[in-house]
Amino acid sequence: MIVVMKNHAEPAQIEAVVQRVEELGYKVHLSRGEARTIIGVIGADEHLIQNSSFEVMDGVERTMRVMQPYKLASRDFSAASTVIDVNGVQIGGPKIVMMAGPCSVESRSMILEVAHAVKEAGGSVLRGGAFKPRSSPYSFQGLGEEGLKHLAEAREQTGLPIITEVMGSEDIGLVGEYTDIFQVGARNTQNYSLLKALGKQSKPVFLKRGISGTVQELLMSAEYILSGGNMKVMVCERGIRTYETATRNTFDINAIPVLKEQSHLPVIGDPAHGTGMWQLVGAVAKAAVAAGADGLMVEVHPDPARAWSDGAQSLTLERFSRLMQELRQVAQAVGRDL
Repeated sequence: MIVVMKNHAEPAQIEAVVQRVEELGYKVHLSRGEARTIIGVIGADEHLIQNSSFEVMDGVERTMRVMQPYKLASRDFSAASTVIDVNGVQIGGPKIVMMAGPCSVESRSMILEVAHAVKEAGGSVLRGGAFKPRSSPYSFQGLGEEGLKHLAEAREQTGLPIITEVMGSEDIGLVGEYTDIFQVGARNTQNYSLLKALGKQSKPVFLKRGISGTVQELLMSAEYILSGGNMKVMVCERGIRTYETATRNTFDINAIPVLKEQSHLPVIGDPAHGTGMWQLVGAVAKAAVAAGADGLMVEVHPDPARAWSDGAQSLTLERFSRLMQELRQVAQAVGRDL
């Protein structure tokens, strides 16, 4: 249930509603706007509450039932789209945000080279993996804290915020010392202990869709983070596993407008993992922008043929710069900027 307070309701009236919700044994989530406050009633059986028990209280304008199983992620909870500020970069606003960098941080010189190239081409966020969850235990697993330190130096030199993956709740403290955005990979989308722990953090979370996950399952995973108090969540369409084998995954372009309609959270497209082929990244990236994505994540490497991971889906620095120019035209065509 959502309790919508009247325009400029008094603090005492809001507190009275909050106390009443807590007396009934439910959790409260406050969303304060410039003129209006919305109170989310959170609980497994909140549907048992009578709307009239709140509608008669002073300062209450109306109550609403949220029909979706995800409450805080729903458009019913917030009709306005969420905008997340990351060191001055607005994610979810009118400007489409480009996150780019190598799959794995391989060395200090390499990540610094890529960071400056991403900055020069107009990218807004630097991506790079310090810890890598791989299908094979024999594959490169990342440089660990050394990689995080290289990313932090790249941020210092370029001013770009950094995003990197956190693989387990036990790693949040270390990764949080360096990163600006926690990334949750497709293999961890339903790692609920990790999601709950991230719900207690103040930094934004970039949540990828599971390998075979549905849109609802993605938003339910986001709900775990939101219900913990961290409302800075963005969701990512990165392709799902289907019967098709021509590409690494099947990029679900439908998911972007569906997520934008059903949720207020920013939506990011990842055409690199969605296709697995650098030749297709540009076309799918343009489609994602046209479909309404708030941002993109692509992989960029100085020499993809020698990349330690995911070289086949990585763009060269020159191709990335050219793609940025092409994407600006698509963004303008749909009334946005890059």
